[in-house]
Amino acid sequence: MTDAAASAPTASDAPGSDAPASESAAQAPEVVDPRERMPLEIDERMRAFIEDFAYAWGTAGNPRMDGRVLALFMVVDAPLLSSARIAHLLHASAGAVSMATRSLLSIGFIKPVSLPGDRSHYFRVEDDVWGSFLAGERESLRRIESTLAEGLETLAPQGEGPRRRLEYARRYFGWLPGRHREILADWQRYRDEVDREQASTEDEG
Repeated sequence: MTDAAASAPTASDAPGSDAPASESAAQAPEVVDPRERMPLEIDERMRAFIEDFAYAWGTAGNPRMDGRVLALFMVVDAPLLSSARIAHLLHASAGAVSMATRSLLSIGFIKPVSLPGDRSHYFRVEDDVWGSFLAGERESLRRIESTLAEGLETLAPQGEGPRRRLEYARRYFGWLPGRHREILADWQRYRDEVDREQASTEDEG
């Protein structure tokens, strides 16, 4: 054996090499599959709340199934839910869940989630559902304004009444998103202020 080979450091000479392999493995962060946190069932209190919320949602002219899905997301402690799991938990058909999730996606209440190698449809909800709703609704208002602007251009209404009605509608839906931005900013300030007050009260207690 040459002097160079004899003096070359081995794996056992490396700093920290005497640490057990199990200790190194324990230091690695555990990766939890979010799908494992999807609940298998919900209790009767949750189910009662979901139905009550859906009824209230429906009295405002909204589809009750949309209300059921939204309420489920609010009460379930899971990072995401699949369409199939939503249908199972709500005892609903796949078609009803598909329509409800598309509707809630379009107005910003829920967000799509993609998982590598999984072709199922997954969704998540923000903690601040209603702030997300305001942001999503603003996009819907812009689409309505754009449609009205196109109508004014393509229809070129000759009568004063139709022209004024379309023009006022276009102005209204152009004006409203600005108010939404103000409402959203006010809501976020209020939300954060209450969070700070509650945290301060808990610290004092």
